[in-house]
Amino acid sequence: MLVSSSGLSKVKDSVKEKIFFGNEPTSELIAILTVYFVQGILKLARLAVSFFLKDELGLTPAQVSVLLGIVVLPWIIKPLYGFISDGLPIFGYRRRPYLVLSGILGVISWVSLATIVHTPIAATLAIALGSLSVAVSDVIVDSLVVERARSESQAEAGSLQSLTWGTTALGGLITAYFSGMLLEHFTTRTVFWITALFPLIVSAVASLISESPVSKNTSEDGHSNFESIKHQLRQLRAAISQKAILLPTVFLFLWQATPTAESAFFFFTTNELHFEPEFLGRVSLVTSVAALVGIWIFQRFLKTVPFRVIFGWSILLSSALGMTMLLLVTHANRALGIDDHWFSLGDSLILTVMGQIAYMPVLVLAARLCPKGIEATLFALLMSVTNLAGLVSHQLGAGLMYLLGITATNFDSLWLLVIITNLSTLLPLLFINWLPAADSQTETPTTPTLQPASTKSREQSFLPEFMSKLMVRRPESEPVE
Repeated sequence: MLVSSSGLSKVKDSVKEKIFFGNEPTSELIAILTVYFVQGILKLARLAVSFFLKDELGLTPAQVSVLLGIVVLPWIIKPLYGFISDGLPIFGYRRRPYLVLSGILGVISWVSLATIVHTPIAATLAIALGSLSVAVSDVIVDSLVVERARSESQAEAGSLQSLTWGTTALGGLITAYFSGMLLEHFTTRTVFWITALFPLIVSAVASLISESPVSKNTSEDGHSNFESIKHQLRQLRAAISQKAILLPTVFLFLWQATPTAESAFFFFTTNELHFEPEFLGRVSLVTSVAALVGIWIFQRFLKTVPFRVIFGWSILLSSALGMTMLLLVTHANRALGIDDHWFSLGDSLILTVMGQIAYMPVLVLAARLCPKGIEATLFALLMSVTNLAGLVSHQLGAGLMYLLGITATNFDSLWLLVIITNLSTLLPLLFINWLPAADSQTETPTTPTLQPASTKSREQSFLPEFMSKLMVRRPESEPVE
């Protein structure tokens, strides 16, 4: 019995160290990881949404691009959800009810897409509701992660962040291939029905969150929350007024706001090249793995490279590699004896690795810009700025598709769109000096005369959200989550 108990203890310790990265696998941690896992699993409907908009609603590439830009709005105002959950507890709780609510919103979104959505406006509202559902749940679990990390060492806090993002990545990897395979056997609305089951899991695990009711003295507590919010707003205003923060932020916005051709490429690969959903799912799986490879390359070899150098070369190489899509658009790859499928698969792999390497410095720079005391709040604001840039990117792309006459069947000008979108990414190089110089990028900006405020759960890590969707232009349709 002693040997058995000792062996069981060793197994538990091994699971804790190797699977949970040293974190105690409590019921609350399991609940948190489940929410992150569901965020990855929801990518199951990514291709279904794209085919639904194209085939069942009959939208053009420009219209799809406009729609995908609009549904990113819930992510742009994501920091607001943290303030709301802190200041407006439901039935005395700040976390559990919002998780339950987010799950319900997700179910309504996917069930609506599976049943009553028959117009572009209804589709926009339903997809935006699903986007809101994920954004709210992400805010809540991010806040829980930060609360746990406060009582742990720096190393343990880092392992917890890695664990949460890894869980989301695992969910995405599992569903990447099935997102296409299911469409070979079921309709898009059936896939929506299947997807509608997963938000219910978020609502179900909410009961596992350890949370005490807020103080009965609601007036005093409300006043404290209001003063905390006012203090943070003053800190944010002081921070963004500094050129050391403002100019790099504008640079990131300009780079991410350049037009995208994603929607046009989805129509081209399905209508012109006749790629089947199963193959697109295979491409999604390969690019998901490639993104992880890109992250590893950056962490292993490039994380100490100065910002101006890494951004400059990343922009140049991304633009140059993006031009290889001209071979596919003009069918020149066939003259070289390369099949469309193999060319698309290989090109997507290379572009994704490069795209992830190019985007990783965005996260690093955003984190480096944040002064002490408002680190997470300002980081969240910076991430919202990049989401806003994503919206602008889709709208500019839609405008170009309309002007060039690119439709669901006419791709005569797609080569020109490829050239314009790739060359436009070079424009931010004119402002490369707005980024921190090599001798100053290790310094963190400060907010004089301001002391750290008690931000409670508003201090959130937004890493999982942004690591899971690349903003670099790729020939792959990825509906905004």
